[in-house]
Formats: sequence, C-alpha cells, structure tokens
Amino acid sequence: MSDQVSKQGSPRQEVAAMRPAVHVVEDATAITLYADLPGVPKDKLDIHVEGDNLTLEGRVEINLPEGMEAIHAEVELPRYRRVFTLSRELDGNNVSAKLQNGVLKLRIPKAEHAQPRRIEVRAA
Repeated sequence: MSDQVSKQGSPRQEVAAMRPAVHVVEDATAITLYADLPGVPKDKLDIHVEGDNLTLEGRVEINLPEGMEAIHAEVELPRYRRVFTLSRELDGNNVSAKLQNGVLKLRIPKAEHAQPRRIEVRAA
C-alpha cells in the first residue's frame, strides 16, 4: 500500500483538506491502518475503494452549546482526506472499519494468493 498524492482538478479535491496521520501495521494475513481523525463522527466519515485506490474522507464536527460561538479556533480546515494505492496483494473488497475515540482502524486482508500457506508433505 502506498500513499498517493492527490491529483489536481478532480471534483472531490476542490476543497482543501488536512491529511490525517496514519500508522500501518502488517501481519501474515492483513494490513491494519490506524488514522487519527479527531472530531470526526461516524456519520461524517466516508471510506471507499475505487479500483486500487482507498480513500478516507471525514468532516470535523464541533458542536457548540446554543448561544455560544467560537472566538478562537485552530482547526482551519474542517475536513480530512487521504488517498492510498492498494497493492495487488490486498483484498479491497473485504475492508473492515471501526472508529473509536477519534481513531479509525481499517483492516485490509491480504488476497488469498498473498497469504502464507502450509504445504503438507506426504511420505511416499
């Protein structure tokens, strides 16, 4: 899996966005990607696979109590976006996602042909 630089001119990329920090861990059967998405609720998160691209998009939602307004905000871009290119060894059709405490966990299994397998040896 590699991080892809966004292409200019695409309709989805007209609005500037923050790139969430990610941590990628690989084991024998899958890749697990952790992305920091503070302030993004589940209903404002969009994850999709198109071809060999995995796209993460989320909108920050800051709910202020009624009658209050922010006088200082350090979040200049209320949107996260990051695109990854999936290798042929990964199965983009079976991605699972979990969002907890502002951290997105994506589990992307390896395709069957890329997983380790044991070969039985028989005595002749």
